[in-house]
Amino acid sequence: MKLGVFTVLFAEKKFEDMLDYVKDAGLDAVEIGTGGNPGTAHCQIDELLENSEKRKEFKDKVESRGLTISAFSCHDNPVSPNKAHAKASHEAFVKTVRLAEMLDVPVVNTFSGTPGSNEDSKYPNWPVTPWPTEYSDILKWQWEEKLIPYWKEQGQFAEDHGVKVGLELHAGFLVHTPHTMLKLREATNDAIGANLDPSHLWWQGIDPVAAIKILGKAGAIHHFHAKDTYIDQDNVNMYGLTDMQPYGDVQTRAWSFRSVGYGHSIQEWSNIVSALRTYGYDYVISIEHEDPIMSIDEGFHAAVKNLKQVNMEEAPAAMWWA
Repeated sequence: MKLGVFTVLFAEKKFEDMLDYVKDAGLDAVEIGTGGNPGTAHCQIDELLENSEKRKEFKDKVESRGLTISAFSCHDNPVSPNKAHAKASHEAFVKTVRLAEMLDVPVVNTFSGTPGSNEDSKYPNWPVTPWPTEYSDILKWQWEEKLIPYWKEQGQFAEDHGVKVGLELHAGFLVHTPHTMLKLREATNDAIGANLDPSHLWWQGIDPVAAIKILGKAGAIHHFHAKDTYIDQDNVNMYGLTDMQPYGDVQTRAWSFRSVGYGHSIQEWSNIVSALRTYGYDYVISIEHEDPIMSIDEGFHAAVKNLKQVNMEEAPAAMWWA
């Protein structure tokens, strides 16, 4: 597998400087934001869509440094009840798929999104309990009337353009567990899969290795984020895992995102990498850094160091002993 990085953490660097920094860190790939929450610091998507020379120059800058683009990312809410927000999210996704096809980028990462509770809603509604039954009714309506119709159409659009969609299993959005991922995939097509990030699984009580087995057997892992989570059980006892405190309240939060190896042991990350290889994912492990108590540089380099200890770069050997 190759190691890469989600380059939004280097948004302050110029494109070429960012690529040099990634190369010097010994990585193989970059995941680049094209709109939505990740922004467009390193990808002026309209300019690239309209100009073949600009696209060639963009791609050459990446490849001349021995790097590849693992994915384009435009995480947002394309089924938001806010029509302007939904429109902007959708347009960013469509443009990103088109650009991915032009530049031979195999994956576009985003969120599944969350609708409101009915056609008149102003804000997204994320039901997390089946009772009172109004919540179950809302969830059923969201899936049947909004989520499935949207992604059925967009899944076909992506497939027609030779691109896979990596939906990040992120709480707050309807696809946030292996079950909801497979449910949407079954209702749409195989272009729809996961951008699997263990940090969002741990705090939901999901074992990432088990999730890799479930989704890997279905061929449903399209991309992978490397980010850790520290769970503070004392704070869990007070606030629960659905802790709504700001991410900056690290002392009292039930859980916090951490750089790789600072929430779970290197052995656990070794198990994750082994599970990815065993269950059919042999692509890029893309570092995402959102550690609240480490600098960008230190957190990034810590993740690189720890992942290099456990990554498997070479193809497995023939079983000469069997």
